[in-house]
Amino acid sequence: MKILIYSSAFYPSIGGLEAVISDLSHEFTLQGHHVKLVTQTPTDKADDLPFEVIRCPSISKLFELILWCDVCFHGCISLKAIWPILLLKKPLVVTHQTWYRYPGTKLTLPTALKHWITYFTTNIAPSQAIADQLPGLVKVIPNSYEDDVFYEMPEIPRDRDLVFLGRLVSDKGADLLLTSLAKLKQQGLEPSLTIIGQGPEETHLQQQAKNLEIADQVQFMGTQRGETLARLLNAHKILVVPSKWQEPFGIVALEGIACGCLVVGSKEGGLKDAIGSCGLTFLNGNVENLTTVLADILTHPKKINLDKTNRQIHLAKHQKKTVAKAYLQTIEAIM
Repeated sequence: MKILIYSSAFYPSIGGLEAVISDLSHEFTLQGHHVKLVTQTPTDKADDLPFEVIRCPSISKLFELILWCDVCFHGCISLKAIWPILLLKKPLVVTHQTWYRYPGTKLTLPTALKHWITYFTTNIAPSQAIADQLPGLVKVIPNSYEDDVFYEMPEIPRDRDLVFLGRLVSDKGADLLLTSLAKLKQQGLEPSLTIIGQGPEETHLQQQAKNLEIADQVQFMGTQRGETLARLLNAHKILVVPSKWQEPFGIVALEGIACGCLVVGSKEGGLKDAIGSCGLTFLNGNVENLTTVLADILTHPKKINLDKTNRQIHLAKHQKKTVAKAYLQTIEAIM
């Protein structure tokens, strides 16, 4: 098939949507399809990818590409980019990777339009939580992770306790985890914590650790990627994903599970789908609940050991080839 992929954000931009679209573009190409990717993300470097990337195209170029393809595939609905496809009546598949309307908020006109469009497209969501927010018929296909990067490395001693991985912004809840660490210390539990990531909250979090008198337990590692990140995760027992907001999915949980970590994550949204039976959940934003869960695990170390069979079954559903095959089957069904 000739597949035209549209993602408003793409490499060198970094984020969940960018990662999903990159993995699918590579896998579609590897499985023998002709892929062209359109994005609004500029770059001054040449793209060294196995598929063509068209950046910031004109309207005429966009029409040309739509006429070229057999099917259009969009990473989330972009009102600016979707109308030529509807006009030309090309088959359109959309993967909805985030909320158009955050649960509990009011419906705006742009959001209402995006919801209305789902009646005329083939829709895929990475979690049931996202699917439940969309009015059109939606198929749930979970996201994948970099299974060639994140896996268990038995040679690495698993001698560190807690690890946080994510952007250091308020929604991700690193401050919640630091507060929980201080409460654990009051109970006589002093686990180590590694914080991996960067963001505008970094200085505030460092000061918070000092104020709570837990700075000696916390290590800030900055941004880590690839094999270095995988090795770091392999050195830890528990990955904590304390998001205050409702995550649409949570690839970070899959990365931790693949590296042998037990995952503790917030319950609402799609994160629980990513965790599956390979971890525990707590109420979003509830530091007391988080502290109770962590205290229970730390005082009962056997709970940290994941059942390898369950973990393998869970991870198998998130392999890049498996996920791409499910997407392609959905696409082929409308051709």
